[in-house]
Amino acid sequence: MAEYLASILAPRKTSEVNCSFYFKIGACRHGDRCSRLHNKPTFSQEVFTEMEEKYGEVEEMNVCDNLGDHLVGNVYVKFRREEDAEKAVIDLNNRWFNGQPIHAELSPVTDFREACCRQYEMGECTRGGFCNFMHLKPISRELRRELYGRRPWSWRRRWWRRRRWGRERDRRRSRDRERSGRF
Repeated sequence: MAEYLASILAPRKTSEVNCSFYFKIGACRHGDRCSRLHNKPTFSQEVFTEMEEKYGEVEEMNVCDNLGDHLVGNVYVKFRREEDAEKAVIDLNNRWFNGQPIHAELSPVTDFREACCRQYEMGECTRGGFCNFMHLKPISRELRRELYGRRPWSWRRRWWRRRRWGRERDRRRSRDRERSGRF
């Protein structure tokens, strides 16, 4: 977090100066034509930070990269506690983003790995952005470490065990299917 703040506050080159208006209020009357720097946080970082600060601990967040009408612009946030998710839905349904209303709802999905396109993850999806499975926007390792790295070690260990257990369970299921002749 300190590196991110330093990158915002300190200009990169001597000729580059941060726009004081954009830094203070998040807007500048010159817009894209401004001669000074407008340091914008990434969408994922902004949403993750706001969700965690306002509503509670975020376990997982996925941003869809699909183009189909039913998935374009979808952001899935999995909270640790169900009460936090309910509070977020109520608050977010009264908000707007980028000139459009936010439509928040609770989802029955508990394991997003099942909803993701495996072919896309391997770089082989032939349907492209119009696939009916989720194509997730990748986030950098540094950002992932920054966002999820704030967790206490006990939480990270539990998360890792759950993730590892899910993979082992999937492997066992596929081995069992192969042995039984079902695919």
